[in-house]
Amino acid sequence: KVTDLGFVGTTQCFPFYYYTSETDFSKGYMDTNKSAIKREAISDYILNLARKYYGDKVQKIDIFYYVYGFLHSPEYKNTFANDLKKSLPRIPILENEEEFWKFSKAGRELADLHLNYESQTPPDNIKVIGDNGNYYVKNMKFANKNKSKIIFNEDITIENIPQEAYEYIINGKSAIEWIMDRYRIKIDTDSQIKNDPNEWCIEHNQPRYILNLLLSIITVSIKTIEIAKNLPKIEY
Repeated sequence: KVTDLGFVGTTQCFPFYYYTSETDFSKGYMDTNKSAIKREAISDYILNLARKYYGDKVQKIDIFYYVYGFLHSPEYKNTFANDLKKSLPRIPILENEEEFWKFSKAGRELADLHLNYESQTPPDNIKVIGDNGNYYVKNMKFANKNKSKIIFNEDITIENIPQEAYEYIINGKSAIEWIMDRYRIKIDTDSQIKNDPNEWCIEHNQPRYILNLLLSIITVSIKTIEIAKNLPKIEY
């Protein structure tokens, strides 16, 4: 699906598939009377280059996941931090076949993890204390400086959160802290409109949704960092 038609803001999307037709896309819509052609965004040039190094078994989807895996490389992000802040990523094609497949496999695992983030189960060592059926959230906060314990509400706390879970950063903030910030009661200063995430939970009969989501994101964060740290170490 089209991710953004300008209602939210400028969005860049790099999908595996895109669609073309004779329609003038500059008008912002596609004529449904004309059939669209589904195309793969990975070029034949890159496919042929990859097959030169890794053999004919390489498919375009393997390269797609290779890119996603490579974007999580700590060495890559640290080495080109300044460049990545102001320009699109430039992804090298490694000559080492084993390293290519490790990045591609990791990319598949990461994509599955990030697309299905809501269904992740919490690690066994994460403890939820005081789960008595009260899941109403006002403002989640940390109970200590090392962030190993989150106060979910007046009854529930989440304990034994490992420090590395906060290493998974999205746009300058850990994924866990994004959830904590988004799922709290807020009142807009100008309009005085109240945003209460608990209302969605009540409406959809999912009282435990916010707690489950937070636990899932903790799992996603831990697994993401674990996969990223096991990626091949590349020297530039």
